[in-house]
Amino acid sequence: MARGRRTDGDAVRITTAAASRSEDIAARQKRYLLSMSLRSACFVGAVVAALAGLDWLWPFLIAGAIILPYIAVVLANATTMRSDSFELRGAPGSHPELPTAAAHRD
Repeated sequence: MARGRRTDGDAVRITTAAASRSEDIAARQKRYLLSMSLRSACFVGAVVAALAGLDWLWPFLIAGAIILPYIAVVLANATTMRSDSFELRGAPGSHPELPTAAAHRD
């Protein structure tokens, strides 16, 4: 048996194919960078809020800055799983085939 061949008879649909590795890594890096940028903004916002005397705001921003690294790592490690919710109609071989050339000559 050749390596990489499917033996279960299920067709592979392009809608369920995974993205290329480089696209997947780029998307993960983008999500991580966005999360870390938001974390940095929370730290800067906490300092500004504390200096401005907004005693109710800076604890929330510090909490966000503490929680965001965990969320960023989870999002960066999450892979995209594509699946569609429909089945292909008909089993392999259930559709009529074109007749052979010999059948046309008769």
